[in-house]
Parts: sequence; C-alpha cells; structure tokens
Amino acid sequence: MEYKPTAIRLSGAPGSIAGAKAGRLPDRSAATAGVFAADDVLPVVRNVTDRTSNPFGLRPPFDRSDPGDRTAVFGYGDANADFHVIGDYPGIHGGESTGVPFTETESGLAVQDVLREVGFASGPRDEPVLENCFLSYVHMCSLPDGEPPTAEEYADLERFFDAELRAINAHILLPVGARATDRVLREYTTQRRRFDLEMGALHAAEIRGRGFMVVPIKDPVEWVDGDREAIVARLEALLASDYRQTKGIATTVG
Repeated sequence: MEYKPTAIRLSGAPGSIAGAKAGRLPDRSAATAGVFAADDVLPVVRNVTDRTSNPFGLRPPFDRSDPGDRTAVFGYGDANADFHVIGDYPGIHGGESTGVPFTETESGLAVQDVLREVGFASGPRDEPVLENCFLSYVHMCSLPDGEPPTAEEYADLERFFDAELRAINAHILLPVGARATDRVLREYTTQRRRFDLEMGALHAAEIRGRGFMVVPIKDPVEWVDGDREAIVARLEALLASDYRQTKGIATTVG
C-alpha cells in the first residue's frame, strides 16, 4: 500500500515550492486574508488507513448542528485513493444523519450512483464501501434548519479541508457544484481566471495542473440529458488510461 505524507505545517514563502512542500497554502484572496498567520499550523494528519471515516482525526472548531444530526460529515473512504470527490456542505450533498458524504439527498445519491457504476462504490447506500475513492466536503459541519454556511463559516473550515486534501494527495480531484469547483480551481491551480464557472461547459472536462487533474461535476439537481453519461464516460476513460502520469507534487499544482 502506498504511503503518503502524514503532517502539514505552514512554513516557507507562500506559493513557493519550498513552502508548498511544507504544506504552506498559497496567498489568500481578500475574502480569506488573515485566516492564517505566518506560523500557523494546519491540523496534523496521519495516514490511518484502517479508518474509513475521518481517517486523519480532524476535529471541527464548532458545533451548530440540529439535535440528532452529526456534528460534522467527515471525509470518508479510501485514504490512499487516486480519486477525491469534493462536495459543498452536508445540507446539499447529504450525510447529516448518516455521517457519510453523498448520502441521503438527491444530489448526493446521484453522485454515489455514478461512483457505483464505475466501480468505486459498493455495499449499503448509507455506508458504502469505497475503493480508490475518497469523499469530502469544502464545509464539513452540519448547520441548523438547512442553513447554508456563511462566508465566515467557510473560512473557518478552510484549513481542515486543505489539510485533508493534501493528506489524501489524490491524482484526480472531482469537485461537485460551482462552489467546490471554484474552490479547487482558485486554490489549487492557476486556471480559475480562465473560466466563468459555467458548470454546463465545465462538466466532465479535464483541467490539467502540474500535479493533478481537475474534473468538475455539475450539481446533479441541474443535470440535463447526457450529463450523467458524460461524467461516467469521463471516469471510465480515466480509469482505462495511465492517469498517474498526471501526478507531480500535488501541493505545487497550477
């Protein structure tokens, strides 16, 4: 089994190769400026490969969940995966009751069904068995009354999302919906300025960085005829290819 890095610290110049290898995040936009100080440390992550849910032991900084809901819907799946599917938050893509991303909701189950068709997922729909695939959200915490996260709440969880993404160190990132796609393109590539986030045009496209490939997925509630078939075909083509050649240093992409 492939071993992957176990700890991430913010050090070195932002955006530099040295800084990226040490886990330094790139310069932030004005909206998130000040989230990290010069010596901030990301949550320490460990490759605990026998844990399917929250394999790196991340602990969210707040609990605003409804009674009976999970505090957070943690990353879930194969911690050594080559494919990392990234949703928005539990209220959209599911898991507030199950604790598993891409369950319960129409959007979440549609994504899971695609993963089943290409062989990534099997077993119960509320607790699927995943192989070579990891699932997580940009905002992992459950919120009351179906509220969407505020800009501040998204910012509060950035470092947790970043730490987990770097620890998984996948070859292919699959952001679902406009917000997750914006986040991945903006923070992990230099491609964001090339696109206007027209998800109909980006859906199932290959966007190459220096370290991994991004394949955006339009939110399933917006799918039209052919959209499901397009993402299935793209994943099948990637699995049949030597997609690992896209891999460089994941933290220096773009």
